[in-house]
Amino acid sequence: MNYNTLISAEQLQALLQANPLVRVFDCSFDLMQPHAGYEQYLAAHIPRAIYADLETALSARHGVPGAHGIITASGADAPASGGRHPLPNREKFATWLSSVGMGNDMQAVVYDRNGGNYCGRLWWMLKWAGHENVAMLDGGLQAWQAAGGELSSGEEPAPFQNSFLLGPERVTLVDADTVARQLGRPAQTLIDARATPRFKGEVEPLDPVAGHIPGALNRPFSQNFTPEGRFKPAEQLKAEFLALLGSRDPASVVHHCGSGVSALPNLIAMEIAGLGRTALYAGSWSDWCSDASRPVAQG
Repeated sequence: MNYNTLISAEQLQALLQANPLVRVFDCSFDLMQPHAGYEQYLAAHIPRAIYADLETALSARHGVPGAHGIITASGADAPASGGRHPLPNREKFATWLSSVGMGNDMQAVVYDRNGGNYCGRLWWMLKWAGHENVAMLDGGLQAWQAAGGELSSGEEPAPFQNSFLLGPERVTLVDADTVARQLGRPAQTLIDARATPRFKGEVEPLDPVAGHIPGALNRPFSQNFTPEGRFKPAEQLKAEFLALLGSRDPASVVHHCGSGVSALPNLIAMEIAGLGRTALYAGSWSDWCSDASRPVAQG
């Protein structure tokens, strides 16, 4: 059985027992303490899990940093997006997947211990690389522990080298120019996943400019989860997104956040709700506000 959106802790337990071709990734991270996620992984993780570092594995961190952290490398090292966490190009990402033993015939499972904030990035990137069989562990490491799942500590044995082959992109990635061209048009509905005070421009702890892209709607990513950290039921998510969108077409949605990471729970929630697989502006606010000619809204 393949899992393409969510997997429960109980389903993962059964899958790990039955299927050796499962690659589990721990994506735990802390923006304010970048090494904390790896330290937490070493202390406790799901057996066989590989650590996927947001800043080294899931972002382009090579080349010459430009203004506001934008990577200006070119050629083979050119990233696929701007922003504080620019996407590595697909070829670089495939090389990393191969190095950690990920194969095209494998089921991937991603999780974190941060309320789903970070593991959605790898879920989306695998779809972007053409790999459909990836699921997010609903409820994260906490749900695994609550279900009686075992934990391991320390570094896992080095995985065997594999040969991950890129396939057709299964998601839609847009850039700042596309967003700018479509501003104010019915063909584009922007949803910003940042906390409301950041969206309004009342505070801005990470980027040099406060505010949001004009016309964007605000749905903080945390609104997709129950108090236990699991995604809300599909019908509830559908009702909430349709209320937010009003007369706007769900197919027009482009998700973003600060740097293209916490937007993914919104994107995944819309898919769970049966509203389709919508687009991502991966550069997000950190990319948008790096160009002073782009408009900014507040309030």
